Amino acid sequence: MLLEININYIFVILMAVFFSAEQFFARQFSFGQRPRHMFNNILFQVSLFVINIFWSVVVVFMIEELNSRKIGLFFMVNVDYWIKLVLGVVFLDFVSYWFHRAAHLIPVLWRFHRVHHSDASMDASTFFRGHPLESIFWFGMGNVVTVAIFGLDTYALGLYFLVLTPLLFLEHSNLKFPKWLDRTFGIIFTTPNIHKIHHDQDQHYTDSNFADIFILWDRIFGTYTYKPPEDIVYGLKEFEDERKQGFWYQMICPFLNISRTKTSNMETTNAELTKIDG
Repeated sequence: MLLEININYIFVILMAVFFSAEQFFARQFSFGQRPRHMFNNILFQVSLFVINIFWSVVVVFMIEELNSRKIGLFFMVNVDYWIKLVLGVVFLDFVSYWFHRAAHLIPVLWRFHRVHHSDASMDASTFFRGHPLESIFWFGMGNVVTVAIFGLDTYALGLYFLVLTPLLFLEHSNLKFPKWLDRTFGIIFTTPNIHKIHHDQDQHYTDSNFADIFILWDRIFGTYTYKPPEDIVYGLKEFEDERKQGFWYQMICPFLNISRTKTSNMETTNAELTKIDG
């Protein structure tokens, strides 16, 4: 069944597709040492895979235990199973929005999440860049909480990741996308340009556009912003030093006291933030 495909196979295929696309199609910006950059980011995925050998078993056990006890909204109402699967994707993305927002607002969580945001040369491999311990919070707690509230199962979770994974590669890719996508699909969905704003150095933009699939959550809860993609400066100023971009430094940086550097564009008006140029 499609939902039972090993997600690691999907990672390999998508990385090959997007790395090739970034060689042949128009890029948003150019940077050197791309193979080294990709290898560095793949190390994060390897470390995550090692942790998830154990952690995914725990998560699946908790989900099956919740299901066996018939805990959650969908056990209280009678709906077609495929409707449950589709709504499951919506609900998982909704809860992910709040967990993502919490990862920016709660200092101890930001220490781990900033690993993802520290990449100053963003491309599709940035999707891999994340501290493996963060998966305990995000993949574990986030998904288990969603299952407990709504009564979802592992197939709903599988469909969610099947939809989400290619979108995350797309959103982080170093490719140019037309702004009409933002004016049309960007009303409801997170387009690549809209997500890239979330990686801007300016903290005002970093702390916005949290949704992975449905940007509608940001629009509803007041965290949506916009700026022309060509004006984005990626990464975090406190991690601009090349030695701070390395894998091993990123592994220990959550345990280091690194102050968050404020930027100079914090007084941008709401009108400027939401304007879509051209």
